[in-house]
Amino acid sequence: MTKRSRQWRRIADYKYFYILVLPLLLYYFIFEYVPMYGIMLAFKQFNYATGIMGSEWIGLANFREIFQLEDFWIAFRNTLIIAFGRLLIEFPVPIIVALLLNEVRKARMKKFYQVVYTFPHFLSWVIVSGILINFLGSAGVLNQLLAMMGFEKLNLLVDPSSFRGLLFGSSIWKDMGWGAIIYLAAIASIPPSLYEAASIDGANRFQQMVHVTWPMLKPTVAILLILNVGGMMSSGGGGFDQIFNLYNPAVYEVADILDTYVYRRTFAVGSSYGTSTAISLFKGVINCILLVAANRAVKRIGQEGLV
Repeated sequence: MTKRSRQWRRIADYKYFYILVLPLLLYYFIFEYVPMYGIMLAFKQFNYATGIMGSEWIGLANFREIFQLEDFWIAFRNTLIIAFGRLLIEFPVPIIVALLLNEVRKARMKKFYQVVYTFPHFLSWVIVSGILINFLGSAGVLNQLLAMMGFEKLNLLVDPSSFRGLLFGSSIWKDMGWGAIIYLAAIASIPPSLYEAASIDGANRFQQMVHVTWPMLKPTVAILLILNVGGMMSSGGGGFDQIFNLYNPAVYEVADILDTYVYRRTFAVGSSYGTSTAISLFKGVINCILLVAANRAVKRIGQEGLV
């Protein structure tokens, strides 16, 4: 049998596995790869009458235009600040939650805490932002209580100095339990014999966590760190819905990221699709560079990377 025949024979032998994967492949092909056809808009002056292929090719003119916009650089700066803030503040929290949940001895209490911490993830940002606005808004519950007690009102949602802290805090509350699930799964795969050996050697629970749990957890942390770094430029590290539902013109200077900026230019201001696509392509290139750099950095410190 030729090499190609053997490949088709192997596919036939495992056809049910390929059928199982087929819907996922179709999803990525239709919603991830087919839309890449529109990247050409970044290099064209889009004309509704002639369509993408018939529009005039203008090279890098769209990129030169966006690089001259002050609002673009403000959004770019905010994207980096919020993304690095999420990486430094939010990324470690699910790891800590998973380590702490692993130390809960009673199974019922452990399940209870998991449910409590995971439940907020299933609330959409529309609901969560509504709760925050009703609680922290100028006429919200908090300010009504402060007014009743004679204190000055707090305008956290329109205060640029506190808005980013509100983003990080609400994101941690909503997603820390969900993010801890994959770490708990990795911890569950650690052989119990390692803990038994550490216990025989006299290690207490904290020492077992430091010298057994954490070293076995590091490969999973490394992979997720790479993926998080690779998505830093996308919605400020994953928060378009959150920012879009919470921010307002008063905090654009500190909260407007590239994705919300593109949205406003495209649908609110009515900008050309060419400049909007150019911003998205620029963001994607930066994401790719960050992904490769993070992968190499992780491999350099002795951990396995993506490739």
